[in-house]
Amino acid sequence: MAIPYYRRFIGSEKSAMETGIVVPSSTPSGLLAPPLSSGILTQDELKKIAAYKAVEYVESGMVLGLGTGSTAKHAVDRIGELLRQGKLKNIIGIPTSKKTHEQAVSLGIPLSDLDSHPVLDLAIDGADEVDPHLNLVKGRGGSLLREKMVECACKKFVVIVDESKLVKYLGGSGLAMPVEIVPFCWNFTAARLQKLFEGYGCVAKLRTSGENGEPFVTDNGNYIVDLYFKEDIGDLNVASDEILRLAGVVEHGMFLGMATTLIVAGELGITIKNK
Repeated sequence: MAIPYYRRFIGSEKSAMETGIVVPSSTPSGLLAPPLSSGILTQDELKKIAAYKAVEYVESGMVLGLGTGSTAKHAVDRIGELLRQGKLKNIIGIPTSKKTHEQAVSLGIPLSDLDSHPVLDLAIDGADEVDPHLNLVKGRGGSLLREKMVECACKKFVVIVDESKLVKYLGGSGLAMPVEIVPFCWNFTAARLQKLFEGYGCVAKLRTSGENGEPFVTDNGNYIVDLYFKEDIGDLNVASDEILRLAGVVEHGMFLGMATTLIVAGELGITIKNK
């Protein structure tokens, strides 16, 4: 049986999946969400629904931060489609990775950079984890530094996820919290990161790629150390400061207090939470 597409609005003080007022989805901008397939929705279908909803925030003439990853890809595709149809005009995109740059070029989206546009109207991107306060973990795809640079410069940052990304606290999924580091003496830096959070059962692992286990290299020529926590690390601002004080650390994947709107796609429809 086909599952109807709904939009649920909830107050900013409630958790992202609390019950709210459920109404049929309207699209003031005239942009329609993708049709839902019958049966249980796949994770990719949920990502696409959230991405299409986020693009409804885009207006002609905007300078946009274009996110990276499987969810953000759907949003960039949609922006390119609307430009071709003439429903959006005079858009300028600031990509957050080489991969997104290539995607945007293939779609004919005009691009620029932060040097030319230091203030952006809007950014749309996915997240690996979202806590009840809209703090994020990003960077499991490896683009955290450029994502943070672009999304820090935005007036509005719309985060799009499927409901599997919701956690009680950052690190709560048991998956990686990435830290980008310089390659020089990376093992020394990784050991210091692990020691920093040893009271929380932290394990630090260098991210590798390929069959030979070579270090994963970011667009900026750096390495990534993934931190895995067994416990809640507590005050995130304190943790952030401690990580960034370590020589050899470039940036971490905690995006604290940056998201202004969260769009979550679940089996019952869309949940929108504004900060």
